[in-house]
Amino acid sequence: MSPLVVAAVLTAAVTHAGWNAIAHHIKDQLLAFTLVGGGGALCGAVLACFAPLPAAGAWPPLLASVVLHIVYQVLLMQSFRLGEFGQMYPIARGTAPLVVTVLAAVFVGEVPDVWGVAGVALASAGLVGVALWGIRGSGTKPHWPALAAALATGLAIASYTTVDGVGVRASGTAPGYIAWLMILEGLAIPVYALATRRRALLTELRPVALRGAAGGVLSVFAYGLVLWAQTQAHLAPIAALRESSIIVGAAIGTLFFKERFGAPRLVAAGLMVAGIALMMHA
Repeated sequence: MSPLVVAAVLTAAVTHAGWNAIAHHIKDQLLAFTLVGGGGALCGAVLACFAPLPAAGAWPPLLASVVLHIVYQVLLMQSFRLGEFGQMYPIARGTAPLVVTVLAAVFVGEVPDVWGVAGVALASAGLVGVALWGIRGSGTKPHWPALAAALATGLAIASYTTVDGVGVRASGTAPGYIAWLMILEGLAIPVYALATRRRALLTELRPVALRGAAGGVLSVFAYGLVLWAQTQAHLAPIAALRESSIIVGAAIGTLFFKERFGAPRLVAAGLMVAGIALMMHA
């Protein structure tokens, strides 16, 4: 990856952790993701006015990605309801790179070399270690439903990352692909919220509207950078480098949500950095 691509993915990682923290901080998760989705759809609509339509061959993966993104949002909401941000976010993000590596090798033909495999494996081990230390160090039994939701979220992330890697390359226009993806997936949860809460929805949204809308803008910016990067480099290293957001997420959990970090997580973070270095060597 070129320095520009690396910078874009790292910026996306920080931004992604930020919007997830905003969503987690809003206690009513349906309201949080209604605002994030609505903000994202609005940004997508503005972008669509200036970007060309994606090519015909990009629409099947784009529509498949819309479904996967909706599944991802539902699972992420569930994991945030059940667990701490500093644990759920790392587990969800940490499962994705290895799965993306396998999917990219099978469906896109991007087979990593030995250095790439070692780097992705080491980075993923570090990411998972950051998460699992918190479970073991808390002195309580793991909350298995929360863990299951976070792991399933990671699988959804890996799936849509691979599908979008194919779709954005076939689209001929990364901005156009981003715009329509955000429009279609962003409207799903707001429509559901409106159908279930009806008149009460607007009243409930007012106190958290600004934070939620900011989360939506950040989510568009973060994933837009990732989609652009996927047109410039292989999927697996981008997926792994993007998961450096776990360090930002752990820091946010410690500073703002008063969750523990500790020396073992620092060691696990070092493993992740070493893994990224190996991928850069590849």
